[in-house]
Amino acid sequence: MTVLCLRRPDDWHLHLREGAGLAAVLPDTVARFARAMVMPNLVPPIVTTKDALAYRDQICAALPLGADFQPLMTLYLTEETSPTEVLRARESGAVHGMKLYPAGATTNSESGVRTLDGVYPVLDTMAEQGFPLLVHGEVTDPTVDVFDRERIFLERHLVPLQRRFPDLKLVLEHITTREAVDFVCETPPQVAATITAHHLLLDRNALFRGGVRPHHYCLPILKRALHRQAVLEAATSGNPKFFLGTDSAPHPRTAKERGCGCAGIYTAHAALELYAEAFEQCHALDRLEGFASHHGADFYGLPRNQAHVVLERVAWQVPEELPFGADRLVPFRAGESVTWRLRDQHCSHGKP
Repeated sequence: MTVLCLRRPDDWHLHLREGAGLAAVLPDTVARFARAMVMPNLVPPIVTTKDALAYRDQICAALPLGADFQPLMTLYLTEETSPTEVLRARESGAVHGMKLYPAGATTNSESGVRTLDGVYPVLDTMAEQGFPLLVHGEVTDPTVDVFDRERIFLERHLVPLQRRFPDLKLVLEHITTREAVDFVCETPPQVAATITAHHLLLDRNALFRGGVRPHHYCLPILKRALHRQAVLEAATSGNPKFFLGTDSAPHPRTAKERGCGCAGIYTAHAALELYAEAFEQCHALDRLEGFASHHGADFYGLPRNQAHVVLERVAWQVPEELPFGADRLVPFRAGESVTWRLRDQHCSHGKP
């Protein structure tokens, strides 16, 4: 297969930042996706519906001229969040989920939740309203090995939470382990997961190949090859509980290449193309459209997009770096090639 025509996909987990950085990276997402679930971990975080609507306005003002794109907003769950805020978010029609960051788990998560029982009243309301909880599933216990943080979070927190709130709509974000795949498969239909392209394509060896590779450092951290294989099999299985979420996370080069570098990989510049590579590895290109364009929209109760995009199997080289406001960022596969390329023109009625 050398040409793929897909219903225009959505990105169900995206970081856009603010200001000049936002304006620099937004066109990459807009070129590939009709909608994106925008993460709220700014400084300060997006904790109210009013905050989310203001951030949405900022994103819309930065859109390229004539762009057809819809940002889907989220709120940052804190121990001060009230059930009333859930109702405001639901009524707004613009906010589509509440993000749970365990305090200290990743970039700008210092305002996150320390103990889950402190947010039980909010979770009760979310379950009643059918309002999704989007979970960064890692413990922050310093005694836990960093490669086990997802598995231990499932055992200690997520399994008990799902039992306590069986009706809660829940997305386990950017899964990286066989245990996470099993958890999602064994839970009811209101539990789903997003999967990134970099976790499909890399295992933890990529962190150290030829030396320490800071631009492959992300959280959750890359895992063993056996876990990558389990996640790859889940993504390409056709199971509607798994769908696309890039977790594309831009950082200035200087913030990555330092003594205590930031976690995050920028993939928005080639996101759909990278997923095509991963699906092609498994001879599953016929299932890419479901994963990228159907499953997430169906889970969130939104209409599938009507427009289409075309990928062609033509290799191209990723630039060594990209502009990021006054700074520069290093994209995934910098200086290397990507097998698939996004064609500029769209196709109609599913035909190129």
